[in-house]
Amino acid sequence: MSRKHYNIMIEKINMNSKERENKIAFMTCVEVVLMRRGNTNYNLVLAKLQSYHNFWIFECIDHPEHLRDILKEVYQNEYYSIVDEIRMESERLDDMDETKEAFLKVMLS
Repeated sequence: MSRKHYNIMIEKINMNSKERENKIAFMTCVEVVLMRRGNTNYNLVLAKLQSYHNFWIFECIDHPEHLRDILKEVYQNEYYSIVDEIRMESERLDDMDETKEAFLKVMLS
């Protein structure tokens, strides 16, 4: 393997690692917002994600429609205020505009 090929592979690994870290950071913001709303509903959301989709909350970054549907079911009238809180909580994250926009676009659809 050439040095150049090796450097490209390392760069891809680092990029994937950075992307993974960003996704974890964003979903941590989502989790914090839900935890602030109380343990009962937070645990209900987690249980429904597992029951309906066999997902954990961190997997919802790639499938926000699953989280959207469950949040609407659990929180009903509070849903849009939760999405606003997620937006505010995640504002301090850098280099995530595309990820946040895509996620929030689905959440607001």
